[in-house]
Amino acid sequence: MIDVVGYILIFVGILFNIFGCIGLVRFPDVYNRLQAATKCVTLGTVLLLVGVALVGGVGSTAAKAIVCAVFILVTSPTAAHAIAKGAYASGVKLWEKTVVDKYAERAGSGRS
Repeated sequence: MIDVVGYILIFVGILFNIFGCIGLVRFPDVYNRLQAATKCVTLGTVLLLVGVALVGGVGSTAAKAIVCAVFILVTSPTAAHAIAKGAYASGVKLWEKTVVDKYAERAGSGRS
C-alpha cells in the first residue's frame, strides 16, 4: 500500500514539474516565469522525492531523498527571490499588462 502511495506521489510530482516547465515557456516575463518555476517545480520535486522515499523504504535511499527535499524547500524560494530582486534592480521591465508593482510602491521609486 505504501508503494502505491509512493508511485502516486511520484506521478503527481512529475505532473507538477511538467506544468512548471510549460510555465517557463509560456509566461511573458522573468517574474511570472520565476513564479512557475519556483512554485510548480519545487512542489513537484518535493513530491517526487517523498514518493521515492516511500517506495525506497527505510534506508539510505529514503534518507537521501528526504535530505534533498529539505534542501530544495530551503534553496529554491531563496534563489528565486534573489533572481527576481536582481532582475528588478538591473532594470528588467515588468510585463506591460502587470497591474501592481508592490516593490516600487514600497521603495517609493515610482517605477511601473
